[in-house]
Amino acid sequence: MFSSSFQVLSCANMARKMLIDGEDGPKESEKYDFDLFVIGAGSGGVRASRTSAGFGAKVAICELPFSPVSSENLGGVGGTCVIRGCVPKKILVYGASFRGEFEDSRNFGWETGEVNFNWKKLLENKTREIVRLNGVYKRLLANSGVTLLEGKGKIVDPHQVEVAQNDGTKTIYSAKYILIGTGSRASRVPIPGKELAITSDEALSLDEVPKHAIILGAGYIAVEFASIWRGMGATVDLFYRKDLPLRGFDDEMRAVVAKNLEGRGIRLHPETNLSELVKTENGIKVRTDRGDELVADVVLFATGRKPNTEGLNLEAVGVQLDNAGAVKVNEYSQTTVPSIYAVGDVTNRINLTPVALLEGTCFSKTVFGGKPTMPDYKFVPCAVFCVPPLSVVGLSEQEAVKQANSDILVFTSTFNPMKNTISGRQERTIMKLIVDAETDKVIGASMCGPDAPEIMQGIAVALKCGATKEQFDSTVGIHPSAAEEFVTMRTLTRRVAAGGKGKTNL
Repeated sequence: MFSSSFQVLSCANMARKMLIDGEDGPKESEKYDFDLFVIGAGSGGVRASRTSAGFGAKVAICELPFSPVSSENLGGVGGTCVIRGCVPKKILVYGASFRGEFEDSRNFGWETGEVNFNWKKLLENKTREIVRLNGVYKRLLANSGVTLLEGKGKIVDPHQVEVAQNDGTKTIYSAKYILIGTGSRASRVPIPGKELAITSDEALSLDEVPKHAIILGAGYIAVEFASIWRGMGATVDLFYRKDLPLRGFDDEMRAVVAKNLEGRGIRLHPETNLSELVKTENGIKVRTDRGDELVADVVLFATGRKPNTEGLNLEAVGVQLDNAGAVKVNEYSQTTVPSIYAVGDVTNRINLTPVALLEGTCFSKTVFGGKPTMPDYKFVPCAVFCVPPLSVVGLSEQEAVKQANSDILVFTSTFNPMKNTISGRQERTIMKLIVDAETDKVIGASMCGPDAPEIMQGIAVALKCGATKEQFDSTVGIHPSAAEEFVTMRTLTRRVAAGGKGKTNL
């Protein structure tokens, strides 16, 4: 059973009293080596460590030695996002985007001639940047007074963590509180020949750009790497089980992304799975469940991630896991053991770096700041960095209709961006607002097109503040810009009755 909110409040107030007022502080502190021990120096763990130290807590954090590709014994301060996720991925997206820019530049008067791409140079610069960021994160911890320990953490009991170094040395540390922030790890589909495939970890550090890449999956990673490799000149085949990629996003936007991927030359294979991989002289032979065969030099499994909970000894100390192996927590990120908390992807709530940062901050406020704080997951924006990108905040049309107590108003704008009118690229931008008919509040927004993530971050602030459609309409736009379309969509596209069915395609 989880501790009640009252127990969490009591623990937080007691901790705050000890740290700030000193009441029973020295006596209590002497029981433990640290007030807080964090396992995992990713985004959530580092944020929680620093903010807890800011409240006066004595904090230690452990992390595996640095490597661009993770393993049981390798990781690095900064975690997945910084080392083998968001940051290096975005760098490669930037690199891949230049292909389209060079093509588009011709009608703007640029005569570029033959353009060559040097993958090794980009790879070296990408690696140099993540090494730099790894150092930045280490300095942030040091400057906050956090003790950094290199090794693999394992919980011994509710107040003890064993840290094992790669040379076999093991040390046990005690702490009043333990925080799990070990993130998640890429998974592989259990089919014959699965060992021949790579995951996103290896895809970010390939020696050569693939000439022909086959990707299995339809989430963020799948469509982003499809865009990356296609932008670098590879032939790309994307296989996925459903009729459209990006399950869980607005169906109308999913259709736009699929059309854009095809427009960029990516070959889509909906409702098709891979059944076997076979090593051949010419590459990797891929067999599908439809009986087709293809040969590629790289096969990427982008079929999801699993919480990193193996080897932590969690269930032995009473920390419960769900069916996916994620740590079960209450609204304050507290596990079934009152002294042990967890944040980030290891809890499988909303698996985004900014959400892990939010959860880490809320943890610190709750346990050491004397201000119990639950993470607010309403209106969390996100982006898929395919080319062009998709970004959303709030409810999709399908979610809104399902949850609505009143009719839903849908406003859309589809247009050819000004840049494309000169370049000749046939790729339209679409924007969408979802409005509650009864309250006039905007409860969802989405965009697929250039600069969508940059625009959506500002829209997220408006939705978080409870902006109405009338307030959107009364806002003066910036001209000429794509963003101004969000404040000029005054013609209703459709009205969907509560309990009805949202639009599923264009």
